[in-house]
Parts: sequence; C-alpha cells; structure tokens
Amino acid sequence: MLFFYLAAFALLVMLSFHYRAQLPLPNRLRSFFPSLNYYTPVATFAEQANAGLSSGNFDIEAANIVAGDSRSGLDERATQEVLDIMRRERVNFDQARLIRQNRIFAANGIDPSGMPLDSKAITRL
Repeated sequence: MLFFYLAAFALLVMLSFHYRAQLPLPNRLRSFFPSLNYYTPVATFAEQANAGLSSGNFDIEAANIVAGDSRSGLDERATQEVLDIMRRERVNFDQARLIRQNRIFAANGIDPSGMPLDSKAITRL
C-alpha cells in the first residue's frame, strides 16, 4: 500500500514539473521561481528590435525592417540564448552575442580568436 502512495506521489510530482508552465500560480509565488518565467517568442524583426536585439553593430532595423525582408525574424533558439545571457550577466546585446559565440567556439574546440585548439590542425602551409 505504501508503494502505491509513493508511486502516485512521484507521478504527481513528475506531471507537475512537466506542466509547470500551465499551473495557475500567483505572481508573487512565480517571483520565487525565476525558471517559471518563460520566454515569450518575438516573431518579427520589429518585435525583436523593440526587445533590444539590435545595436549599431547588428542593426536589424536598417537591414531587415526598412529593407522589407520577408523572413519572420531571427532564430528563436539563438534569440532566447542571447536574451538569457543579457538578463543573467547584465550585459548589452553585442556583449551577449560575443559571449554566446565564444561558447559555441569552445564547444567545437575553437579558441576565441578563431584558431582551432586541436594540436594536429594545420594552420599554416
């Protein structure tokens, strides 16, 4: 009988975790759990520019909005990563893009300057 109660409790915990975004929690309780503050996708270039995803070095307004680009916007996963870095590390858009790119380089065995870290890599002839 105890096993049944433990199994039911474990199932309830797993379902609560899986459907945590849909749980009706008050806002003051959500503030204690920042992981419950989910990203809301910004689908167009104009919305992404208004969200702070534009700068002098990466001007999506001039390159995409004014030019009438027919695409829907920037990559959602990359946008989410950049916004998370901006929020977590309190940096601007350009610095967050650089941090994200350096992490991608490191994951692929490339140093921040762009040189491969593999000792067998041929970098000169």
